[in-house]
Amino acid sequence: MIASLLKRKIERRAEVVDLKGRVLLLVDDAQAIQKQLAGKDLPYSKDLKFRDDISTDEITPAHLCFYFDETLGEVPYVGLRAGGEFPIKWGDVKKAGFVASAAGKRRGKGSSREQSPYAEMCAGIRLVIAENIERIYKQNCQNLGLLTSTNFDLIERIRSGAKIPLTEFMKDEDPITCEIISHGGLFNFNVARLQGKVAIPPIQTKQRPMTLGEKIFARHMVADLASDKVGVSAVQPGDTGFVRTDLRFSHEYVTPMASIFFEKLAGAAERVTDPSTILFFQDHLTFIDDVMSEEKRKMGLLDLAHGLGKRQEEFARKQRIRLHGLVPGQGSDAICHSKICESYALPGQVIVGSDSHTPHSGAVGCIAFGIGTTDVFNAWITKDVRVRVPETVGVVVDGKPKGNLAAKDYILAILAHPYVRSGRAIGKIIEYTGDAVSALSIDERATMTNMAAEIGGFTGIVAPDRKTAEFLVERRGLNRAEAEKLCESWQGDEGAVYTETLRFDASKLSPLVATPGDPGNGISVTDLKEPVKIDIAYGGSCTAGKAADMEMYARVLKSAMDRGQHVHPNVEFFIQFGSQEVRDYCIRKGYRDLFLKAGAKVIDPSCGACINAGPGASTRKEQITISAQNRNFPGRSGPGQVYLASPLTVAASAIKGYITAFEADG
Repeated sequence: MIASLLKRKIERRAEVVDLKGRVLLLVDDAQAIQKQLAGKDLPYSKDLKFRDDISTDEITPAHLCFYFDETLGEVPYVGLRAGGEFPIKWGDVKKAGFVASAAGKRRGKGSSREQSPYAEMCAGIRLVIAENIERIYKQNCQNLGLLTSTNFDLIERIRSGAKIPLTEFMKDEDPITCEIISHGGLFNFNVARLQGKVAIPPIQTKQRPMTLGEKIFARHMVADLASDKVGVSAVQPGDTGFVRTDLRFSHEYVTPMASIFFEKLAGAAERVTDPSTILFFQDHLTFIDDVMSEEKRKMGLLDLAHGLGKRQEEFARKQRIRLHGLVPGQGSDAICHSKICESYALPGQVIVGSDSHTPHSGAVGCIAFGIGTTDVFNAWITKDVRVRVPETVGVVVDGKPKGNLAAKDYILAILAHPYVRSGRAIGKIIEYTGDAVSALSIDERATMTNMAAEIGGFTGIVAPDRKTAEFLVERRGLNRAEAEKLCESWQGDEGAVYTETLRFDASKLSPLVATPGDPGNGISVTDLKEPVKIDIAYGGSCTAGKAADMEMYARVLKSAMDRGQHVHPNVEFFIQFGSQEVRDYCIRKGYRDLFLKAGAKVIDPSCGACINAGPGASTRKEQITISAQNRNFPGRSGPGQVYLASPLTVAASAIKGYITAFEADG
């Protein structure tokens, strides 16, 4: 506990909110947006076509997240596409005097970057309105003190100058979230909590059958900060509290901003709590020098990018926190959540990270979820994070798949399901079961838990089983009896309640692609109306840079070379390792040499093309990419068009020169 915070004076917000200013309506019409920026308000009606699915990549494109101060106030929505155009430029929103902005469904989907709501706040936005709001984005808003609502009637109330009760923004929120809103953000609330001025309502749920996720939450619930008592007998969806974390991690995109918040608000001389359970990673910008354009260099963005890593290194040394950094001449040690799953995560743990793909580690039966910058630095103080126990959606994949299917095809089918597309899975635990899931390796299960982020879920999880125990023996050195006992300890209860169960028959699925713009645009490869020629094929990222993914690339390329074929001359095929362990595995198995002989370009471990920060990203609007990564939001991987597919489909397409499914017989 940080002693200096016990003396801090904390005041609550006023009970009435006076929002004086304009409301920006983010509609799917570039001219209508530009008119608003020029000073002409757009009349609101229920028939307006708002932009749906506005991602954090559109609010603050990745390269602008090199800023982690109030400069971000110049850039909200500069990546927003409306009617095929990008109508918002630097400084536009801030100059126009907007106090609120409104959008359609699934606002804030994608990355967990808190730079997005922080940019909106620094531009003068105090309220964001949407039909529904993604969990991490919404929590980031609340943590910063930015108000959120799904009530579009507020648009006219603000425009008429009406004062709005603070309770308007607490509707349907749990008591803890209401207190955070009342205190103007998470830090102020936690200071009041440390001072004993705020009591967390006790969880009084009686013993009941629980899902695996609920059981993990129950074991990790914190009674209060003044004692070490952790755990309650049972929880149910809607119960709120703070959960004690087993691991907290962040990467160089987030650590610097979190460290500045920590030193500014807690104190430059203060120390984090239990640094042995904190990990830092330098993994996102390893190859930024190779791909940053001259235009962005002239903006000073390369220097800013280098500064992120340096700031993280300095804070790690000062706080004695382990940093998985760069390996000279070999890229990064690993992509953060890949390394957590490979080397740290255990069944039954609670793991939080500064990346929306933190659920990756749910493949071994733990609750792993992404958090924003404010949650990160608050967790350095309290070692816990706020949670409202989510409902659980069961996703059952049964049946025997064809030989050219992979976990990526399953998840693309799930993402295209109407229940998911409608946003009804937002904020829920996605628990994957079924014969087809049980047959997957831990690496392949990680593809599905990783992409719970694209579903909009709180996290993804697979109950630990015999394969999990084998993984822990092989990768962690646990003895078999210990590993089996650990896995047996963490199973859901018979009779546990699932809010919805989605069922899929793997035997009826064929290889899928998600067409450009959204991972939910999944269709069968055979349903493409005409051959789609590609310029780039990318196999890598956390989703597809694992050992099992490398085996799939190798399988396809070996089959091609046996027939005298190589990577198509018009295609650049990039294969990137997710960790040094995977790199070493490929060298031992001869895959690295195979990739090079087939005509692929091999890249050392790091994030990269997925966030337009490494080889494999497009550089021209007309380029078409097929990628095994997890997202294809507009502009995320360069200006071109991105199709998502499995490692098998990506490699087969790299050989043919157009999008095609892999067929082992050629």
